Amino acid sequence: MVRNTLIGQLADLDHLYATVKQQHGRIDILFANAGGAELTPLGSITEALFDSRFGINVKGLLFTVQEALPLLQEGSSIILNASIAASKAIAGASVYNATKAAVWSFARTWAVELKDRQIRVNAVSPGLIETPFYDKLGLTQEQLEQLLAGLMPMVPMGRLGDPDEVAQAVLFLASDDSRYITGTELFVDGGMAQV
Repeated sequence: MVRNTLIGQLADLDHLYATVKQQHGRIDILFANAGGAELTPLGSITEALFDSRFGINVKGLLFTVQEALPLLQEGSSIILNASIAASKAIAGASVYNATKAAVWSFARTWAVELKDRQIRVNAVSPGLIETPFYDKLGLTQEQLEQLLAGLMPMVPMGRLGDPDEVAQAVLFLASDDSRYITGTELFVDGGMAQV
């Protein structure tokens, strides 16, 4: 298993896939997980912020998948990490929301484009998951607590999700148990985007 490449740099992807080809010869499952956010309300969004978020969340993910195509076997599974942010408006996160909507659009489109190779493409959309992601939002602890307190009533299950719960959804989409599923979005969000 090969992990943690800087997906924003195409040379890094070339090196990654050359290593995979040399060591394994092929890819059966590709989980493209890119994400970064910064809460910035409309009126304060800079070009640098826009380019950074779209560069990582959209461009990086696109090229991660595209560069893997020669190594993907017939019947492979691609899982894209989207987010409930593509479906649920989160104030101050319009750029992040838009990047995750693009990821969801990729999943649907690529499911059609790769059907002749019998490659399944799906998206997993986590909700509020207890990860270090929140530490990178540029908020104070008090601001973060206020943000989560405001969002938590929107989660019917009333808690943050666990990263293992997202991993189990990804494993399902990667497995033969989901062999008749493509072009779908699986929410792992405690019901947040559904109700």
